[in-house]
Amino acid sequence: MTMLDPAPPTPRSQIDTVVYDFGNVLVRWDPYAAFDGHDRDEVERWMAEIDFRAFNHAQDAGRTWDAARATLTDRPHLVPFVDAYVTGFAGTLLGPVPGSAELVAELKGLGLRLYGLTNWSAELFGHAEVAAPAVGLMDDVVVSGRVGLAKPDPRIFAHLTAAFHVEPARAVFVDDSPVNVAAARDAGFHAVHFTGTDAFRAALRDLGLPVRQTAAPGGAQG
Repeated sequence: MTMLDPAPPTPRSQIDTVVYDFGNVLVRWDPYAAFDGHDRDEVERWMAEIDFRAFNHAQDAGRTWDAARATLTDRPHLVPFVDAYVTGFAGTLLGPVPGSAELVAELKGLGLRLYGLTNWSAELFGHAEVAAPAVGLMDDVVVSGRVGLAKPDPRIFAHLTAAFHVEPARAVFVDDSPVNVAAARDAGFHAVHFTGTDAFRAALRDLGLPVRQTAAPGGAQG
């Protein structure tokens, strides 16, 4: 190379944004843990009768808990368990997913933009950062219950890209739900199915991000 030759470009990832799901990606969530002291079989019967997955999705999509109770006027025996779930919700959040806090801090240190896109009841979202402080490192969060849209609805991905000026082709989305991952991929994101923090690190490295293979000992950064 002569002095007149330009320096070769420094290789760098084209990814500038990471979008996180929260439940079982940043914070461990077990809905059964709300019912401490209740018989497990009773809780199972309640979840089956109320169709908990669909019921909870409606809460994530913006329905208030008062409105949820109002849908059960013909089945009042289900309401006490709804109340027990809301009262005990903080107990469903079992702390950070192993390694997640260290990875979020590392991504922040690399200068990446970090956003949350979470299916979560608006009335209960206040518990998230208490259980997993890495939530507070996000630049901003789209909470499904606040915007009245829930994954995998493609409109919530469009809302996030418009609100935060995210270019999907330059963004990684991570979620533990294969359905949500597929929806993000359809929206143009590099979408990763979360199975654990080390596997997510490997996926990020495959996308060109210079993250460690595992967290530094003791969670140290640098």
